[in-house]
Amino acid sequence: MNLQPVFLKLDGRPGLLVGAGNVALEKLNTLLSSEIRLRVIAPEVKAEVRALAAEGRIQLIERKFAPEDLDGNFIVIAATDDPEVNATVYRESVARGILVNSVDDPPHCDFYFGSVVRRGDLQVAISTAGESPAAAQQLRREIDEQLPEDLGPWLAQVGQLRREILATHPAGEDRKALLHRIAKRQMLQPASSANSNASEARVYLVGAGPGDPDLLTVKARRLITSADVILHDDLVTPEILALANPAAEIVNVGKRCGMKNITQDEINSLMASYAVDYRVVVRLKSGDPLIFGRAAEEMTALGHAGVNFEIVPGITAAFAAAAAIPCSLTDRNAASNVIFSTGHHAQSHNDAAIPEREDATRIVYMPGRDLTLLALEWLQEGLPADFPCAIISHAGRAEQQVTYANLGALGQVEEVPAPSILLAGWALKKSANALALSKQAAEV
Repeated sequence: MNLQPVFLKLDGRPGLLVGAGNVALEKLNTLLSSEIRLRVIAPEVKAEVRALAAEGRIQLIERKFAPEDLDGNFIVIAATDDPEVNATVYRESVARGILVNSVDDPPHCDFYFGSVVRRGDLQVAISTAGESPAAAQQLRREIDEQLPEDLGPWLAQVGQLRREILATHPAGEDRKALLHRIAKRQMLQPASSANSNASEARVYLVGAGPGDPDLLTVKARRLITSADVILHDDLVTPEILALANPAAEIVNVGKRCGMKNITQDEINSLMASYAVDYRVVVRLKSGDPLIFGRAAEEMTALGHAGVNFEIVPGITAAFAAAAAIPCSLTDRNAASNVIFSTGHHAQSHNDAAIPEREDATRIVYMPGRDLTLLALEWLQEGLPADFPCAIISHAGRAEQQVTYANLGALGQVEEVPAPSILLAGWALKKSANALALSKQAAEV
């Protein structure tokens, strides 16, 4: 017998159950979960069925079945202990083109009720075409033991992400691949280890440094070369990605210059789903993960997903930029503080004031291409116009560029290639003079 498995939407549709005994009661429990608008017709009614009618969950009609009761129904179930009544229900339903199921009577069924395992909106239905409902129930129990309990909430999250992706990503292979990636997780596992995978899964938030592979930490290099999956930012250089195992899956999850091909929620979901299926998952971030890398959101998401994680620090761009000048960020004669800030703020922090500390070295990550507004803000804070500044593009890499300016002229500085970082403070004055002398000596 060839059956086509389907899942019917019964919510609000009219249905008829003929019978109100033990067999009918069993089908009632299945049907009511679908939110069907159900009438029950029977001359004798069990107390449990009568209670459902009293609660308003079904419409109960206490009399014998008549063929005209079938009119207007979407599906019909014959569940009496009288074979003749069941046969009449089947014959009259077929004549009206209504789908009908005669309980425990496979030849008189247009459809069968499967044994179902549920996890939220996830349903796994098993049918033996009426040959052995007991075998279907045994399979249901075995699958139920192997399906993780958190599949329902997980599926709801994947569904929300899918809707966001469909709304924001153009159709094509890239969108299709992303949809498959967010849905990737191990679905079946032995009951004895139902919660072990999440606890053993681990994501490494690894700092890739400023881009030079020689500036990677030993641990970072080891994880990159052994990772099963690498989820990397746009700013991670090809030289570092080349260290990865050729068999590793490498996924660009970059968000750069306001162009977001993937949301942070999607990245969080990818980390958690990959962690369930792979031994080593590396979330590779340029610089240091804990400096303007949204690591807090990712750690929170992994915690909520029950996935262990580990931070592997890297050389942040500020230190690479200071080394490029070179400059001691905490020159004892010029700076007693170092201030880290960014030109990009979360919506709730747009009004956050930069500390008014002239004795600090100020470091601004991602300062933007137009520095006029930033310069005006600092001047209004009371910083002097001759406050030394330096813009370093591609810090620590072969294409590195350094541009010096004082605060008064900062807004007139020509644009430099991204990524760039802005350093400002009296400590820079000494380093600028030293670098100028060094260049003069080299030219001589």
